Amino acid sequence: MRVCVIGTGYVGLVTGVCLAHIGHHVICVDNNEEKVKLMQSGQSPIFEPGLSELMQEAIQSQHIEFTTDLGAGVAHGEILFIAVGTPPLPTGESDTRYVEAVARGIGEHLNGGYKVIVNKSTVPIGSGDWVRMLVLDGVAEQQKAAVGAGGSAVMDRSADFDVVSNPEFLREGSAVYDTFNPDRIVLGSNNSRAISLMKELYAPIVSREFAEDKSLPTVPVLVTDLSSAEMIKYAANAFLATKISFINEVANICDRVGADVTQVARGIGLDSRIGNKFLQAGIGWGGSCFPKDVSALIHTADDYGYDAQLLKSAVTVNQRQRVMAIEKLQQVLKILKGKTVGLLGLTFKPDTDDMRDAPALDIIEQLHRLGTKIKAYDPLVAQSGMRHGLSNVHVETDPERLADGCDALVLVTDWKEFRTLDYSKMAQLMANPVLIDGRNFLDQEALEKAGFRYMGIGRCG
Repeated sequence: MRVCVIGTGYVGLVTGVCLAHIGHHVICVDNNEEKVKLMQSGQSPIFEPGLSELMQEAIQSQHIEFTTDLGAGVAHGEILFIAVGTPPLPTGESDTRYVEAVARGIGEHLNGGYKVIVNKSTVPIGSGDWVRMLVLDGVAEQQKAAVGAGGSAVMDRSADFDVVSNPEFLREGSAVYDTFNPDRIVLGSNNSRAISLMKELYAPIVSREFAEDKSLPTVPVLVTDLSSAEMIKYAANAFLATKISFINEVANICDRVGADVTQVARGIGLDSRIGNKFLQAGIGWGGSCFPKDVSALIHTADDYGYDAQLLKSAVTVNQRQRVMAIEKLQQVLKILKGKTVGLLGLTFKPDTDDMRDAPALDIIEQLHRLGTKIKAYDPLVAQSGMRHGLSNVHVETDPERLADGCDALVLVTDWKEFRTLDYSKMAQLMANPVLIDGRNFLDQEALEKAGFRYMGIGRCG
């Protein structure tokens, strides 16, 4: 099938590359010329495990192209994905100006032939009808310009399209895997023709043709109305964020009563009604999805006269959780002014270079306010030289340089390689071998044998 993906961020680029890999002919459109040139050369502008290799293969097989020409993309695609960013505004609502611009632009370039326009961006509930209106506005502008130039308008043919909501459920760091191994595919539309084309598009994924385990049952495809599909995306992320905030709340109580939250999480996770995922206590959630989506759902509730108290509490607990590492440091070091603290990890989660709303940024802000010298080591940040938000941080190139002279270390990101560092040598290099495990990720016994004083989140001892 012929596909156009507009926007090449995490969602758009991964979607485009993976659809090209399964055999579709994809054109990816982005208005950033430098970014397009980079992708045309075979280089990915984002770090995502496995993405660069698939992208280069797709370019070589001529299943994918990159362009700044929206008209070319619209003309090419039977299915047009809108995958531009919807960043949060200060009010908590989503900034949909990029979606609006793309929807109008699609309308301006429609020139015959049926199209399925797919909302892949996370958009406010009710955006499906809004996008349809914007596309029609674009069509009207195109026709007005054509009539002004002496042409004629052909409204019915130019406006032959339907809008489908197809929310993404991709985890940064696992996005390629998640594309080929989804838990479900959600399609929101009341039009059978549009749904049929979308099912054809995803057929190789639904049949597990590209799955890691091809013996699994076919992927469930849930067909809903537009608004329900949009709500599913928000509700899923809000639930997961709330589950994390819940176990963090329990961890804070465990700290005070002498229980171990890791054992508590294991115990409640064995209950089939609860499950063991997203019960790892720590310093809270961040990134581009959870904060934005929970805030947007709260804002939507407010718009319709409902006070979403549970979701607001989940956000409050998460913000408070970020300073738990500071409280732990103060417990053991007392005064932080003049001390040196090293951060193991900076990104909001492992296997990504994304620092949007990362807990590390709040920890850095608080440590700087308290007069602490801050050092940090992150595998990707060290390689890329990223420095956004790190003006008060000395970024080291390896863990041992990080440990040298530190009064304490804080594990912020649970990178796999942090399990196997030479902690005995690092302890010897430190002025005061203290480690605050902000993700309850490391082996307490091994750390203590290496000479560290170990402190987790919600863990006794």
